[in-house]
Amino acid sequence: MINYNNRTFVSVENTSNGEVSSKTYFHYKQEGNIITATYSGGEIVSGMLIGIVNDDGSLEFRYNHVNIKNEIRGGKCKSIPELLPDGRIRLYEKWQWLDHDHSEGESIVEEVMK
Repeated sequence: MINYNNRTFVSVENTSNGEVSSKTYFHYKQEGNIITATYSGGEIVSGMLIGIVNDDGSLEFRYNHVNIKNEIRGGKCKSIPELLPDGRIRLYEKWQWLDHDHSEGESIVEEVMK
């Protein structure tokens, strides 16, 4: 199982209905199969996610954040990991807003080298 604890990710690709950008950084913590993360940057003032790590390393989580328009947004996401040749993790994400529009999107986030 992949351990996401103390890893930082940044968005490298997102569909137009998403609010996460290349200025948004995610700071993951993991205890057992529970993951949490805080995120901010770009259009996101402050965000949090919580979910589980499946046996195959994939993630299922819910996210909520406050954006620069002072709106509270939230949704759900499933992420499939890819281990890159340099040891970093890339996550292919399929997500859906669970607030006013229920639209779906896809994004890619990659681990930031320390």
